[in-house]
Amino acid sequence: MEKLFRIFLVSWLCLLQSFLFAQHISSATKKIVFLGNSITWAGMYVNDVEGYLRVQYPGRQFDIINVGLPSETVSGLSEPGHADGQFPRPDLHERLARVLQQTKPDLVFASYGMNDGIYMPFDTGRFQKFKEGINWLHDEVEQIGARLIHLTPPDYDEVRGKSIGYTNVLDIYSGWLLSKKKSSKWEVIDIHTPMKKYLLHHRKVDSTFALASDGVHPGEVGHWIIAKQILQHLGFKKVAKFTDIVESLQQIPDAAALIKLVANRQNMLRDAWLTATKHIRPGLPIGLPLKEAESKANEALQEIEALIQHK
Repeated sequence: MEKLFRIFLVSWLCLLQSFLFAQHISSATKKIVFLGNSITWAGMYVNDVEGYLRVQYPGRQFDIINVGLPSETVSGLSEPGHADGQFPRPDLHERLARVLQQTKPDLVFASYGMNDGIYMPFDTGRFQKFKEGINWLHDEVEQIGARLIHLTPPDYDEVRGKSIGYTNVLDIYSGWLLSKKKSSKWEVIDIHTPMKKYLLHHRKVDSTFALASDGVHPGEVGHWIIAKQILQHLGFKKVAKFTDIVESLQQIPDAAALIKLVANRQNMLRDAWLTATKHIRPGLPIGLPLKEAESKANEALQEIEALIQHK
């Protein structure tokens, strides 16, 4: 009797989890696009999200497309002498139409704000440009019938960074985005507060601790904090207790190898998509032709699925 109860309980929990997933990502969702700046381009949090979803739903067919672009803003602003004067910051306005037309997303995650205050103290004019850019992005995505989930800006570490007062700027930008949940019924995931709390907590114990060595670009721990907030928003509440993506995939014998495969595949596709959508930022790798990249990605996906199936 006890054994039957356990089987029933496990089955019920699996059904419940499937229900939660369906509530947050419908079965019609095939293409999930991540927009953002260099933190998104680095892709570790995107890889963590993809790896986790593929393990939880091995039979589900979906594409996760990372088109994050380093240095980009949604405000259209750029500080004097950016990149030693080589080029101004890329502006999402220049490429968004091409990205949406070519990727045809069902769901978009957007992560902006870190660059949008251009690393200067708070200014109402710059803040207005950020708000206008976010509102424009929201309208553009809604017009194609895709679902949009905003991420608040990550935390900025003034101890490691050089821009005094910039933590306050991102506090304000994050607060405004979060206010849109209530005022406009937007979907907004707060990554700013969890990163800030984690940093302050660990710095009390170790004054040299940092999530981002330069104050801006988080390492694996910071990216996992971002991924956890996304996954929890999608209904996977249990990820909150895990310290990294590998620990969260304990049912996979070699979860580290799995995530490495996901990352290599994602990096190849990211470069191909950025090239195919004709970004104009100098200094990035030239990706493979998209069809060739997708063919190689399909082969890599078979390896990923083989690892999952052998759990």
